[in-house]
Amino acid sequence: MKRPKTVDEYVDLVHQAVYEIDEFRTGLEYEPENAEMYGPFIEHLDALVRQIYNDMVGGSYAWGFGEDLPFMPLVVKYGRFIPFQRLLMTINETHKNGLDVD
Repeated sequence: MKRPKTVDEYVDLVHQAVYEIDEFRTGLEYEPENAEMYGPFIEHLDALVRQIYNDMVGGSYAWGFGEDLPFMPLVVKYGRFIPFQRLLMTINETHKNGLDVD
């Protein structure tokens, strides 16, 4: 997945991540055994991603200039369980390195 070329595309990617987290959480409602295992990290991931989205919409988002987003430790630790891991990694790459303006 390539980094977005515009700020609007970047905001859309983060919004998509919020949606994917909601869908993942909804799926856990039908699998109680997985909810126990994934619930705690999904709640934390959700809070972190929503904060980024809210910062973007509110105008207080700051680019990372080489720094990872706060949710990356969760992606590294639980990435194999996150079906939208690549989306989160693309968001982080964009945060760190800016838009793809080639």
